[in-house]
Order: sequence, then structure tokens, then C-alpha cells
Amino acid sequence: MFFALAGVAAVLNWVAVERKNKAVEYFAKPATTALLIGAALALQPNNDAERAWFVAALALCLVGDVFLMLPRDLFVPGLASFLLGHICFFVGFMASNPDPPVAFYPAALLVTLAIPRIAAPVVRGARAQDRALVPPVIAYITILLVLLIASLATGRWVAIAGAFVFVTSDTILANNRFVRPLPHGHLATMVTYHAALALLVLSLI
Repeated sequence: MFFALAGVAAVLNWVAVERKNKAVEYFAKPATTALLIGAALALQPNNDAERAWFVAALALCLVGDVFLMLPRDLFVPGLASFLLGHICFFVGFMASNPDPPVAFYPAALLVTLAIPRIAAPVVRGARAQDRALVPPVIAYITILLVLLIASLATGRWVAIAGAFVFVTSDTILANNRFVRPLPHGHLATMVTYHAALALLVLSLI
């Protein structure tokens, strides 16, 4: 039920984003994350500690949702909320005591080499807009890389997919803000963001 309602709220949010209907977006965006928190609490988890950390992460994502959708420019508080959320996701992955599969090591090396190259234009764009944004942006990219590597260590494909889709969402958002506006960039960010959260919640089962 929670997943179904979250899906309805997510679609409402996507439509509101495309039509620039702020009234619907103010309801549907936080409602989607709140309903996914409900789903995380309702399901039978593989690991109770992991579920607790994921719920904390989702709550921080909900705070970040509110910061980023308000008419004021609250990008840094929103970034900080999601950064703390990623730390909670990371601790949750570690709480499941994963025994990394053999493929983890080359995959982690590939991710470590690839992310800085992908992030370089974003850092340059942030520096051009406001040099004060560079440290929080670099910190966020770093913890996102750590989260992605932690998901690989679990060997659970749903968790890995969730982390990769989250990176995709944040990459679209960062490029749309700091590099150049992308066609339907806001919509693409939200679709991938909601998909990432749903996958991470499903990975708890």
C-alpha cells in the first residue's frame, strides 16, 4: 500500500514539475518520500539495524526535499541534508556486515577512477558561480562515491542499482545547475531520485 501510494505521489510530482505547478509539487514531493518511509517501516527487513539507518536517511532526504523545493535558494542546507542522509545509508550498508564478492574490488576501483572525471565539470561550474560552494560540493561528491562503493560491497543488486540511480539523479541535478541547463532536467532529476529511493527501500527486504 505504501509503495502504491508513493508511486501515485511521485507521478503527481513529476507532472507538477513539468507543468510548474508549485502547489501540487509542495504536496507531492515530500509526500512521496514520507510514504517510502512508511514502506520501509512496514516491510520485513533482512537486518533491523540497516532498516533503522535507512529510515533516518530517508527522513534526512525528506528535509532536503523541503529545502530544495522552496522558492528561496536553500541549496546548501539541502545539500547538507542529503549528505547526512548518504552517511546514514552508508552506515546502514555497513550494519548488514557484507562480505564483499570478488567482483567488488575491480568495480570499486573503476568507480573511484570514473567519479572524479565525471565530477570535474561540476566542480568547475560551482567555482564559477560561487567559490564558497566548492567545499560542500566536493564533500558531497566524496560521500556519494563512498556510498556507491559501500553498495557494491553488499553484493545485492537492488542496493547497487539504488545507489547507481541516486548517483545518476545527483549527476543530472549538478549538471543542470552548475554546467548547463538540460532539457527536462528537473523532471529527470526527480524521476531518477524517486526510483533510487524506492530501490534502496526494496533492498531492505
